[in-house]
Amino acid sequence: MPDPIIVGTDGSPAALAAVEWAADDAVRQGRPLRLVYVVDRWAYGIVKFPTTAGDPLTLHAERALAEAETAANKRQPDVTVSIEIIEGLPAKILRDKAKEAAEIVLGTRGLGGFAGILIGSVSTHVAGQAHGPVVVVRPGWRDAHGEVVVGIDDSAECEAAIEYAVAQARFRGSVLRAVYAWQLPVHALAPEITYDIDGVREAQHRVAAEKLAPWRRRSEVTMLEDVVCGHPVDALTDASKAADLLVVGSHGRGALGSVMLGSVSRALLHHAQCPVAVVRP
Repeated sequence: MPDPIIVGTDGSPAALAAVEWAADDAVRQGRPLRLVYVVDRWAYGIVKFPTTAGDPLTLHAERALAEAETAANKRQPDVTVSIEIIEGLPAKILRDKAKEAAEIVLGTRGLGGFAGILIGSVSTHVAGQAHGPVVVVRPGWRDAHGEVVVGIDDSAECEAAIEYAVAQARFRGSVLRAVYAWQLPVHALAPEITYDIDGVREAQHRVAAEKLAPWRRRSEVTMLEDVVCGHPVDALTDASKAADLLVVGSHGRGALGSVMLGSVSRALLHHAQCPVAVVRP
C-alpha cells in the first residue's frame, strides 16, 4: 500500500479545511488518508494518569476525528480513511509522523489539542523540522486557477521543492509557474560604482532557465518562468493570488523549528493567499 497522506486534526475550522484539501490530494495521488489527533495533556495541566473511558480529552478527540472523517468522505466518497489518537506533544508527534507519510497536512491554527503554546506554533514547528512535504492550509481555500507556483533559487535546497511542485502540477493537470526573485547588491546603488543592470538581469534569467532545464526534459508539465527583481516574499505572495498551491523549500539551519523553517518560508505561511507546501530535503 502506498504511504498515506497524514492530516493533523483537532476539530478546528482550519483543521477541517486541511482535511478537505488532503482528501482531494489523496484521491489525486491514489493514496490513503490518515487522520491523526494528538492528545496533549500537559497543555491543559492535567496529570498523566491512565486514560479512562470518560476522559474528556479522549472524548473530544473521538468527536473531532468522527467529524473529520465525515468531512473527508463527503468531500471525496472514494477516499480510504483511517483514524488514530496519540498522546504526546503535537508538534513532535506530527514531525515524526512525516517518516511514514507521503506528506503532512495541517491547518494554519488550531484549538483543543493543538492550542498549547502559541497560535500556529505546531504548523510552524512541523514545517520547520519534518523531512518531506508539509502543507499548511487556510480556511476558505479553493482550487480555481489551474496553477501551481514554486519558488526557485540557485541553491540545492530548492530541488526537493521543484520535484514536489512538478508532481503536484502533474497530478492536477496544472501549469507550473517557477518564480525566481533576485535583488540588487547594495553597492549597485552607489553612484561611484559602474554596474551593468541589464547584464545582471540577463544572468538571473539564465540561472532560472538552467535550474528548470532538467525538469523540462523529464516532465510533460507546462512550465513558466517569472524572473522578478524584488524580495522573494513579495514576489511569491503576489504569485500566490492566482495559484492553487505555493511550494517553497527551506534554507533555515538553526536549532529551533522556527529558525529551521527559514525567514522566507515562515513569512509565506503567514501571507500567502493559497495553501503552502514547505518541502525540506
